[in-house]
Amino acid sequence: MTTPSDPANGLPSPSSQTGALSHLRVLDLSRVLAGPWCTQNLADMGADVIKIEKPGEGDDTRRWGPPYLCGDDGPTSQASYFAACNRNKRSVTVDIATPEGQALIRELAAQSDVLIENYKTGGLKRYGLDYDTLSALNPRLVYCSITGFGQTGPYAARPGYDLLVQAMSGLMSITGQADGEPGAGPVRVGVAVIDVFTGMYATTAILGALEARHHTGRGQRIDIALLDVAMAVLANQGTGYLNAGTVPTRQGNTHPSVVPYQDFPTRDGDMLLAIGNDGQFARFCEVADVDWARDPRYAANSSRVANRQTLIPMMSDITRKKTTREWIGLLEAASVPCGPINNIAQAFADEQVQYRGLRVEQFRYASSAEASNDASADPVNRICTTASPLRLSDTPTTLRYAPPALGQHTDEVLRDTLHLGAEQIAELRAKGVL
Repeated sequence: MTTPSDPANGLPSPSSQTGALSHLRVLDLSRVLAGPWCTQNLADMGADVIKIEKPGEGDDTRRWGPPYLCGDDGPTSQASYFAACNRNKRSVTVDIATPEGQALIRELAAQSDVLIENYKTGGLKRYGLDYDTLSALNPRLVYCSITGFGQTGPYAARPGYDLLVQAMSGLMSITGQADGEPGAGPVRVGVAVIDVFTGMYATTAILGALEARHHTGRGQRIDIALLDVAMAVLANQGTGYLNAGTVPTRQGNTHPSVVPYQDFPTRDGDMLLAIGNDGQFARFCEVADVDWARDPRYAANSSRVANRQTLIPMMSDITRKKTTREWIGLLEAASVPCGPINNIAQAFADEQVQYRGLRVEQFRYASSAEASNDASADPVNRICTTASPLRLSDTPTTLRYAPPALGQHTDEVLRDTLHLGAEQIAELRAKGVL
């Protein structure tokens, strides 16, 4: 379970357990979503993640609003997007375009286990922060590069964004209403899923490289591309094309291989049925008081897929006779997978979501005095995020830092990790390096 915050001081409650990755340091040179999603996973599991940001600007998503974080006096100029993927990290501002900034990054990399970056292919080489340079300083370093199209190939130099890759990979071609239906046409997924999936694949690859390091004693380079990930997560749709030669098309909320597996109208709205096997369909028929489970056109899933054009209208006629709540009560009692189609507010209000503690609240500063003394102080202190879904029994995820203010931990990291004195830090700040 996630360690809860102590409302008395805004700090995580004491825990006798340490995170699974609390022995690791991660140097995070990534921005926006894919890289930060990866490093937040590592940070939630205890890794010390040092997020490097450009002085005065920071991660692009700090300005990707609305919506904005709220302070005591209402909305601020700080976008809430940043908070989605930067919990449990320490923010350090360094201008890597300066020789002094490059030297600081090299020193930090020499003391880190993992470095993750999402600059354009070859973009860090001119700063002396590429894999070859840093691995020579620290042979144990796991160096993960995230790009749109990978380190090789004809598109390697192109910038890549989630929406572009959703389009190029074919994902948008199978998302949206079917041709001929109202509103038909390619549609992006409502969350930047390729970025999120890329962050998850990067997390897995990093953990694999760290495990390999136990045996080899050396780190390695990881090349993660949004396009590669997008093609991989086409899953059954991709393998269906590769093996059967059939190009999938959009079909709204229906499933190409499972019926009934879609939304249905009710007396007061809609519900979702996810009937994945013949037994569940038979139990639905029993609840609905129909004999379709004994009809050879519908008894088996393959037959239902072939005859969906007649089955779905009949089911819709029946589901309209009761409210969503009534259907859910009846079908859940019969172990038939179903549920409401919630908006996000309704989802967070759901009793299961609340029981699992999926809304977490953190405080950026332990006290108002700390906030007022911080050079990057701002009106935002209380920040809510969605809890990590990683539930480890012996080494649970923890809450240590709220999504940080820009440069909030610069002095702390330079002092404690690189052992710079106050005068050295002040000089670097005066030169614009920090």
